[in-house]
Amino acid sequence: MEHTPSDPDYAAAVVDLLGVLAYGELTAFIRMAADSDLAPSLRLKSDMAGLAATEFRQYSQLVERMRSMHIDPDRAMEPFVVPFTAYHERTRPRTWLEGLVKAFVGEGIAKDFYREMAAFVDAETREVMDLALEDVGEADFVVSVVRDAIKTDPTASGRLALWGRRLLGEALSQAQAVAVTRDALAMFLIGGGADLAAVGEMFTRLTERHTERMARLGLSA
Repeated sequence: MEHTPSDPDYAAAVVDLLGVLAYGELTAFIRMAADSDLAPSLRLKSDMAGLAATEFRQYSQLVERMRSMHIDPDRAMEPFVVPFTAYHERTRPRTWLEGLVKAFVGEGIAKDFYREMAAFVDAETREVMDLALEDVGEADFVVSVVRDAIKTDPTASGRLALWGRRLLGEALSQAQAVAVTRDALAMFLIGGGADLAAVGEMFTRLTERHTERMARLGLSA
């Protein structure tokens, strides 16, 4: 079923989608900026701070575009404060390396989910989403850091693999919970033609991409 921005249900779903995407970018910036202070070297502090700056730039672009669409960014983001806070509390890193893996894997899962959702939106909304979903490779430094850490301490591999699996489970649970509790988003998926089988296939693709991302880090999924 094709939607247009004038459809009230569709418009509400777009507000939710842009709101959750923007708040995700904002919380990623805040946490990555804090994690940069824990980095063991100036080079890594700089790399992590640069990654945080990218998240904030993408957040700012989203806010600007929402305002141009006459969407109140604060009101759009507000419904997602509690679920995001709960997610980050459940996935609080215990070490610097866990924070790095979360930045690489956790954000990767989230952005893969939003890319899937972009298939159901109109061209203008997809353009807005693309601003926040662009991968400029600024997280690639994480790959070499994690791989080097595993070489230095082979026991870290198992711990970080378990951590990656936990991140996947928590991220998928959060995505499902948000979609269920926000009627507009749920209708968005169903109205966009995604039946239960299609939704299941989407989560399978998310899991496959997670496996590929973990393999880049030298970790088993």
